[in-house]
Amino acid sequence: MRVLAALFIGLALGGSVARAEEVAPKLAESTVGLPVRAEQLVLPGTELEPVPWDDASPVVVRIEAVYPHGTALRYDLNYQGLEPGEYDLRKYLRRKDGSTVDDLPPLEITIRGLLPSEHITPHDPGFSVVPWLGGYRVLLAVGTVVWLLVLIWVIFPPRRADQVIDAQETRVTLAERLRPLIGRAMRGELSSVELAQFERALVSYWRRRRSLEDCSPAEATRRLRSDAQAGPLLTQVEAWLHSPTGAQNVDVAALLAPFQDLPAEDLDLAPVAVDAGAIPKRPVVAGASHR
Repeated sequence: MRVLAALFIGLALGGSVARAEEVAPKLAESTVGLPVRAEQLVLPGTELEPVPWDDASPVVVRIEAVYPHGTALRYDLNYQGLEPGEYDLRKYLRRKDGSTVDDLPPLEITIRGLLPSEHITPHDPGFSVVPWLGGYRVLLAVGTVVWLLVLIWVIFPPRRADQVIDAQETRVTLAERLRPLIGRAMRGELSSVELAQFERALVSYWRRRRSLEDCSPAEATRRLRSDAQAGPLLTQVEAWLHSPTGAQNVDVAALLAPFQDLPAEDLDLAPVAVDAGAIPKRPVVAGASHR
């Protein structure tokens, strides 16, 4: 009887050990940094996934493939140790449905180190804040400003000083444009047609400036003759028109005084012959009023 009992206990213990070996798979040892692949690993329960890895984790686990296996699942795993020691992969796995992994068999692995035990571990540099001055953002901002300045310079190139002077010299006032025309009228060189056109141009110009467009031409002309600015030249042109030789000596400066600093293009003298070469050119003072 004692022999049969011992045999029975032995068979029972042997069966338990065999089941434990079937339930707890053997995983290969590895060294630090060397990945190990465990294929066709049958694990009970619902599907597993790796726990998100962080800088403090000494083991990295990846699930490469999952297969159905009856009520369980078969996995192809890949694990890699970053620190030497004994680890249980259950700590680095979790259920996709959030249930516990306590029903998993032990998944123990051994990671051996390659460095001698007396080696000195470097200090952890940790994380630090990048200094503001000289950082990437400053370089990016400076580069953007420089790029914009170059783009503006290309689109709107600065005008050369000689170009500005030429532009100023080509601008003449209305008085300078009228001066040679008055000189010709004084010398009797304007025909009656040209004097009539000169008169109409002056009337049209001052009607716009005095807002007399609604008045008849006769009424507008009558009112402009008594105007302090429009009257002198208009009256003089009429005098030349009706008595070409009767008024040769006139005060040109007084006639042109109302037209000083006015833009020449405001008065349409196109019908009247004007010698452009006789118009003197002079620089225009920036910001001068034209009204």
